[in-house]
Amino acid sequence: MSQAPAAARRRNRRGDATRASILDAALAALASGEAHAVSVNFVAKSVGATWGAVKYQFGDADGLWSALLDRMAERRGELPVDLDADATLEQRVAHVVDLLWAGLDTPDHRAFENLRRSLPRQRDELEAAYPRTAAALRAWNDGWVADCERLFAGLEVAPERVREVAAFIPGAMRGLDSERHLSTYSDLDAGRQGLARAVAAYLARP
Repeated sequence: MSQAPAAARRRNRRGDATRASILDAALAALASGEAHAVSVNFVAKSVGATWGAVKYQFGDADGLWSALLDRMAERRGELPVDLDADATLEQRVAHVVDLLWAGLDTPDHRAFENLRRSLPRQRDELEAAYPRTAAALRAWNDGWVADCERLFAGLEVAPERVREVAAFIPGAMRGLDSERHLSTYSDLDAGRQGLARAVAAYLARP
């Protein structure tokens, strides 16, 4: 099999480095939480790139945001289930709540939430304006539901309840996280424990 000329390989390496730099800049900008950070031009300028360089690498804003979501999804991977096979339902729910809690205060999550806030809220508008980004968000959701199904596999839990729990746990966790960043008298450890017990009780109902 013939190999690409050395010049082409150098160009590819430069292109890969440019692409990685733009994605790093996009993550850092979005993680800042600033509204102006959700701008392709802002991201490009932060690494000394031009709109033309971004367009060459990603096509448009939709391509950039979808590539960033794909990259974060790869780094996230599957939900780690470091539990014994005989772990109880309560232990499994507590495990996922603790994992989500730890992940909420990370640059990737802050970037993810800032990007979501900037996108159209209506599904049809999102899919029309940002089809690739919408597909990446659907993949995130599908992966999360699959993680929950895997977490509770082998237990006598109704599949539809697992899907319901997968739908509301992230929002509940974000509510607790907002309290973490505000002046509050709430006991957040008690809140997380109460949420885990409530979810476990719901899943355990016949």
